[in-house]
Order: sequence, then C-alpha cells, then structure tokens
Amino acid sequence: MSTPNNDPIYRVQFVSNGERYELYVRELSQGSLFGFVEIGDFVWDTHTSVVVDPSHEKLKSEFSDVTRTYVPMHNVLRIDAVKRQGTAKITPISDKVTAFPNPIYTPKKE
Repeated sequence: MSTPNNDPIYRVQFVSNGERYELYVRELSQGSLFGFVEIGDFVWDTHTSVVVDPSHEKLKSEFSDVTRTYVPMHNVLRIDAVKRQGTAKITPISDKVTAFPNPIYTPKKE
C-alpha cells in the first residue's frame, strides 16, 4: 500500500454522474485544456485478501484503458498529497452536497 519510491501520490476526489469518486494517481496537473484538471498514472490497490470492494472493481474496469483523464475543475472536491495509497472508491452523494459554482450569467426573463 505504500509507494516503492519517493514519487508523490495524490488522492483526487471529484463528483461525476451524481457520485463521489476517490482515485489515487501519481500524475496531476492543470492540463492543457482550460478549466480541467489532468490526472494520470492511476494507482490501483492489489488485493491480497479474499474480500473485494465492488466500487474499487467498478473503478478499475471504468478506467482500465485510460492513461489520462480530464476532470472539470468545478467537479473537483479535494486534492491531497498523501504518503500512502488508500483504496479507490465510489460513494453516493448525500443530499447535503450542493453544486458550486452557480451559473454567473443567467438569461433574463422578460
């Protein structure tokens, strides 16, 4: 679960399709697309136990052929540099989470 070398590991939490994704990656940048965070070099947990987390397996299959993904900045909840890799997971969003930011320009009602 720890890194074999001194490369930093980032825990990226973001919202997608009404769910909160938590991924561990080694590459993180602002990206070349304006308004997007570029993440790559995904770090997956190698299960040594019999118990398998279905949300972790869903993430592995969803990102199996992906080398980089671009997440809209307004969907990112948090980015942490961590010492140890945890388990990637998908969790449902509670009703208390609100979308941010709201649209700046709204059409005028006439």
